[in-house]
Amino acid sequence: MLYFAYGSNLHHFQMKRRCKDSVFLKKINLKDFKLTFRSKYRAADIESKKNSIVPGGLFEISKSDEKKLDVYEDFPILYKKHYFYYYGKKVMTYTMVKKSPFKFPTERYLNIVKRGYKDCKLDKKFLTKALQF
Repeated sequence: MLYFAYGSNLHHFQMKRRCKDSVFLKKINLKDFKLTFRSKYRAADIESKKNSIVPGGLFEISKSDEKKLDVYEDFPILYKKHYFYYYGKKVMTYTMVKKSPFKFPTERYLNIVKRGYKDCKLDKKFLTKALQF
C-alpha cells in the first residue's frame, strides 16, 4: 500500500525502524492541506487549507507495517486515517482526531523532522512556515 509521510516519519532511518518493509518512493506534495504541530505531544499534524501544500514522502509499506504505524500513531485515539488519490492510486496518511491549538515541537522532535526533510529532499520553507505561529 502507499503511505504519505510527514513529520517524524519522513526520517528514513526512523521510518525503517518503525516499518521494516517500507520503501521510500519519492517526494510528493499534498495539496489543500497545511502542516502544523499540536496536542500535548507537540507532534506534526495536517489540516485542510485551500491553496496550501504539505510536502512529504511517498512510501510503499506492507500490511504489517501499517499495523505497526497504527500502534505508533495511536490509531484511532490520537490519529485517524485519511485517504487520497495520487495519479489514480490510493494513498493513506494520518491526521489528528482532536484539533488542539498550535504547540511548538520539542527540539529533539524538530531535529528528527528536519532530518526527514533532508532525507526526502524537501523544501524547508514549508516547515519554517508551519513553525511561525
